[in-house]
Amino acid sequence: MTKRLRDEGMKGLRDEGKVVKAKDLKKALLKGVIVFTTLLLLTPYTYSRKPEVVKIWDQADHNAFTDLIRFKSAFYCTFREGKSHVPKDTTQNGKIRILKSADGKKWESVVLLENRRFDLRDSKLSITPDGRLMVLIGGSHYVNGVLLDMMPHVSFSLDGSDFSEPVAASIESSVRSGFDWIWRVTWKGNTGYGVVYQANLPDPGSRIRLLSTADGITYRQVAEFNISPLPNEATIRFDNDDNMMILLRREAGANGMLGISRQPYTDWSWKELGYRLGGPDFLILNTGKLCIGTRLYKPSAASTVIYITGMEGDIEKMIELPSGGDTSYPGLLIFKKRLWFSYYSSHEGKTSIYLAKIKVRDLLKG
Repeated sequence: MTKRLRDEGMKGLRDEGKVVKAKDLKKALLKGVIVFTTLLLLTPYTYSRKPEVVKIWDQADHNAFTDLIRFKSAFYCTFREGKSHVPKDTTQNGKIRILKSADGKKWESVVLLENRRFDLRDSKLSITPDGRLMVLIGGSHYVNGVLLDMMPHVSFSLDGSDFSEPVAASIESSVRSGFDWIWRVTWKGNTGYGVVYQANLPDPGSRIRLLSTADGITYRQVAEFNISPLPNEATIRFDNDDNMMILLRREAGANGMLGISRQPYTDWSWKELGYRLGGPDFLILNTGKLCIGTRLYKPSAASTVIYITGMEGDIEKMIELPSGGDTSYPGLLIFKKRLWFSYYSSHEGKTSIYLAKIKVRDLLKG
């Protein structure tokens, strides 16, 4: 029993220096047991073993916003390189680096994607129905530190070595705002789905919509969500019954949201989670658990964390990774019974890219 719990249990043993009666001692000990049991029920199990973590890249001034995938028998990790978190103008625009590794130990750069007008960031990887590696990229146009417009971009590769120049995505005109960010695309059969968040609208805040695509370039609306405050980054996954699940970040200190819908994905049920999200990604495990990678917000700092939760997002286990400061935005995949987890962090000085590996059986222990 920890000192704090022991002190709670011993509170009733102090009676201004007087001797405590037997019945009072019994009451005090019972109080301690109740406090201890309650805290056990409210506090998620914390993973005690140290995950295997290595730094895989730190060559730019600011290395951030990762994603991870396995394509044609190799690992691919993508992230943004820039001068800082946000550019002041087009001379400081971020670029998208993609690394490749055959074994997850030795990494080599295969491409650096850039655009003269747009700051490129938050690249996300997926495999299209015709077998191409697709890179979805947020594009932001800054002048003198002011955001003027936003446009998603996409690049493709047949072999994982040669990538096409990023081209602007096309969102149907009836919903396009000029400040559009499709944060991630997840494919189900021949259709890709992504959540676009739209900022700088006439009404305060931001708006989000579910979009679909057949080619990764052209998008149409499936549903619009009325969620506040300031919804933005979202990851989509599908369960074994083809239900779509969305893990959604909200700003202004609001907790994250978890949504679920059946086909055709127009009628949604949403639950507010008991914690905030930052750069969220997640997997649905075969055990019926969710594995969530996100930012852990603390009073004094932030870190990158893995949550193992039930299907409704209630935390059962927490694994805090070596991290701090400017951090999070993970990419997750399962390979050979291990969770492979990319993220960025500034806990060792400047923002760098890290890769963690954890056995799936260890994720589910406890």
